[in-house]
Amino acid sequence: MTQTTEMIHEDNLPGHESALDRKPQWQPRYPGSGRLKGKTAIVTGADSGIGRAVAALYAREGANVAIVYLLEDDDAEKTRAIVEDEGSEAICIKADIGSQKMCQKIADQVIERFGAIDILVNNAGEQHPDDDITDITEEQLRRTFQTNIFGMFFMTQAVRPHLKSGSAIVNCTSVTMYKGSWSLLDYSSTKGAITAFTRSLSENLVGDGIRVNAVAPGPIWTPLNPCGGADEEKLKHFGESTPIGRAGEPNEVAPSFLFLACEDSSYMSGQVLHPNGGIIVNG
Repeated sequence: MTQTTEMIHEDNLPGHESALDRKPQWQPRYPGSGRLKGKTAIVTGADSGIGRAVAALYAREGANVAIVYLLEDDDAEKTRAIVEDEGSEAICIKADIGSQKMCQKIADQVIERFGAIDILVNNAGEQHPDDDITDITEEQLRRTFQTNIFGMFFMTQAVRPHLKSGSAIVNCTSVTMYKGSWSLLDYSSTKGAITAFTRSLSENLVGDGIRVNAVAPGPIWTPLNPCGGADEEKLKHFGESTPIGRAGEPNEVAPSFLFLACEDSSYMSGQVLHPNGGIIVNG
């Protein structure tokens, strides 16, 4: 494990996946076919949830993976073991992506270890439910934007000198960007910013052969939900309002991240995929 020194995180998010009674399903659902063979990917928030499932699937498809995480050492080491069990190499980097300096250190450490960066998955995020806009403190508002959108800017800035034609960036936005969320005002706002960032960054980089796309998951069972302030009643019925009638699992989202990172999506940039249980968002 490599650890940066400047930690600015102040609460207990995103939470330990190892502590959940109901474990999210991260296991890849089909055999690999070498679609990312020889590639190196950075996945932020890869210690648990969607990030872990993406790391596992990327490893199965042949990529080496830099596992960037905030606090949960045990979860990160589990993801490392998953990647290595798939026959790929992994490095765990403990860092707060809300710091530009720390994002630069992440990029430097990945280059030192693997010599290249081919894929950046901007997945890490946090949320803090509030019923009333007046309950959102300035500190919380700044922190949510710092992690969810500033961190994507900082990570992209750090890896940009190492990206080349054929490289890919995949950002994680959310169904809340499209349909709104009455209790996640600041979180949903950052997801709107992420979608605009994705489309604009695509225009900025596509001429250099670097594709930028995003994934907008619906309600997915990850530590972010039980550890992010949701009450027991909401958790009991989490995901039931979708047309499919249940919450999704991380390994049902990871294939979207794989598709957008590999040559299967070579004619796609500036787009958003929607693994959301059938919610129609028209975007």
